[in-house]
Amino acid sequence: MLEVLMAQMRSAGGPMLVALFAVSIAATAVTIFKILQFRRMGVGRSRFARTAVSIWAAGDRVRALETARSEVSPTSATVIAAMASLLRYPDDRDRAKELAAQAALDELTSMSRHLRILESVVQAAPMMGLLGTVIGMIVAFGELSAAGGAIDPAALATGIWAALLTTAAGLAVAIPFYFVSVWFDSRVEEERSTMEAAIGAVLFSSAGDATHRSEAAAWQPDVAAAPAGT
Repeated sequence: MLEVLMAQMRSAGGPMLVALFAVSIAATAVTIFKILQFRRMGVGRSRFARTAVSIWAAGDRVRALETARSEVSPTSATVIAAMASLLRYPDDRDRAKELAAQAALDELTSMSRHLRILESVVQAAPMMGLLGTVIGMIVAFGELSAAGGAIDPAALATGIWAALLTTAAGLAVAIPFYFVSVWFDSRVEEERSTMEAAIGAVLFSSAGDATHRSEAAAWQPDVAAAPAGT
C-alpha cells in the first residue's frame, strides 16, 4: 500500500494528494481554533443570563445587571446590552432592542468567522480528489495508447487503482469535516435562538402587561434556582 501511495505521489495525481493534505491540515487548525474560541466565548452558557432575567422581572434591576455580568457568554452580552440601555433610558425599549441586537450580531459574527473555510474544504476536497483521479486515468490510458494496446493488464489495473486513491483521499477529508461544519453551524443557530429569546425576555419583562410577562416567563428559570450570592 505504501509503495502504491508513493507511486501515486510521484505520478501526475501526486500534487492533488499534496493539496488535499494541505487543506486537511488547514481544516484541522480551523476546527481546533473554533473549539477553543467557542469555549472562551462561553457558547452554550445561559444560566446566569436566565437568572438575571428572572431578577429583572422581579424588579431588582441593578442586581439583575450585576448577575448578567458575572457570566461570559454571547447570551449574557445581549442581556447586558438590553438591561444597561433600559436602566439608562427606561422608556426607550426600541433603543434597548437595537443595542441588544447589535451585541448579538457582533457575537454571531465572531462565532461564524472562519467557518466558511470548513465549508470550502468540504465542497472542494471531493472535486480535488476526482481531478487527481481523472489526471491519473488520463496518464494510465495514455501509456496504454502509446504501447499500442500491448500492455500488461495487471500494470494497467495498478495504475487505475492508484489513480482512484485521490478520490478516496478527497472523500476521507470531506466527510469528517462535513459533520464538523454541521456541528458548528448548529451551535451558532442554537446560540442565535437563545439570544433572540433573551432579548425578548428582557424587553417583555419591562413591558408591564400580562401577555408579555407570560412570554418572558417561558424563557426564565425559577428564581429559586438562582445561584447563591446572586
